[in-house]
Order: sequence, then structure tokens, then C-alpha cells
Amino acid sequence: MRKLSLALSFFCGTVMVLMAQESMPPAVYYESDEISEDLDFSLSQRPNFGVGRINSGDDYAINMIRRTAPAGAIIHPNSAEIHYIVEGAGVLTTGGISVKPDANGSAPASIEGGYSKRVSVGDLVFIPAGTPHQYTAVENVVGYLEVRFETSP
Repeated sequence: MRKLSLALSFFCGTVMVLMAQESMPPAVYYESDEISEDLDFSLSQRPNFGVGRINSGDDYAINMIRRTAPAGAIIHPNSAEIHYIVEGAGVLTTGGISVKPDANGSAPASIEGGYSKRVSVGDLVFIPAGTPHQYTAVENVVGYLEVRFETSP
């Protein structure tokens, strides 16, 4: 009787585990050739700043970015970013206050009172939502995986 009870318990437990599992879709893979093609096309349109779009949704974006020159300050009020440096090096300035130099907005914004740090291959930077940021110097090229995600409505 004890063996039958154990066997029945094992059988019921196995059935419950198998029934509880749902088949999940596989991961999504992105080939380096696809990313490179998108990035190369973007650089052909705008040589100082290339964007290889990897994936995006309503509340996130994953891009491969390649910069060959400094750029003005930007702010994403409702989105945080992660930059994982995969190529080259540059100086990233974050924090402080974004300042427009002229009233008509023709010149790029800069950052006053921010923190500047050299970033290079293997470094990872988390930029909170609403934080001004800009690459103020680029050593030939700086390439990074950018993951941007919405943090507030």
C-alpha cells in the first residue's frame, strides 16, 4: 500500500509539473551583418553619428551607436539609458544643466556643472532619466550598445 501511495504521488506530481510548464517562444537573435548594414547605411547619411537599430518597442529601444565626433547635450525626460562601450573611446559628460547657447537653437546645447569621464571598451554607463549627457570628445571613434527604456509615463 505504501509503494502504491508513493507511486501515485510521484505520478501526480510529475503530471502537475508537466502541465504547469508552458512552451515559450525562443530568444530573438540578431546577426552582426544585419546590425552592421543598418549602422553603415546610417553613417552614409550622417558620417559623425550612426545608429544601427536592433529592436524597439513602446517603452524601450536597443541600438548600436557609432560616433566619430563630439555632439551636443541631450536629455530624455522619461527614459534611462545604458551605454556599453564596444569600440574606441571618448569623454562622456553627464549631469549638471543643459544650456542652449543661443535663442534660436541653431547651436548645440552643452552641459554646465556636469561630470566628465573618459570611457573606453568594456565600460558601462547608466544614465538616469532626465540626466543631461553628451560625448564632448571622441578619440577617433566611440561605439556603444545603447539600451534605452522608459522609466515613467
